[in-house]
Amino acid sequence: MVKIRKEDNYLDLIPYHNRSLGWTLKDDGCVQILIPRMGITDRIVRLFKKTPEQMHVDLDEIGSTVWKLMDKSRSIGDICDIMNEQYGDAVHPVYERLGTYINILRNNKFIELEKNQGGK
Repeated sequence: MVKIRKEDNYLDLIPYHNRSLGWTLKDDGCVQILIPRMGITDRIVRLFKKTPEQMHVDLDEIGSTVWKLMDKSRSIGDICDIMNEQYGDAVHPVYERLGTYINILRNNKFIELEKNQGGK
């Protein structure tokens, strides 16, 4: 994997799901991210309290659409274009909003980013 540098164009980066997480579609078509809680602290707490082995994070419609588009074949710029076509004014300003959302997902280790090797 090639290291991402500050001078790299953010829109050319390719987001993809963290492989250690699962996800599922709920009945309403929205995504639910499944986060395993298997750390030593989680296991100790489970000995004394009934806590789930997985944490669930529910995404809204727009967040779910972005999540589904992160299939390692599209850049952030491509996803912005699709979101703009599909949702129009509801996602404006699309670059800023998607950039913030991607950063939140990345900071929470839900996704990873890699450089586009296709020379886009």
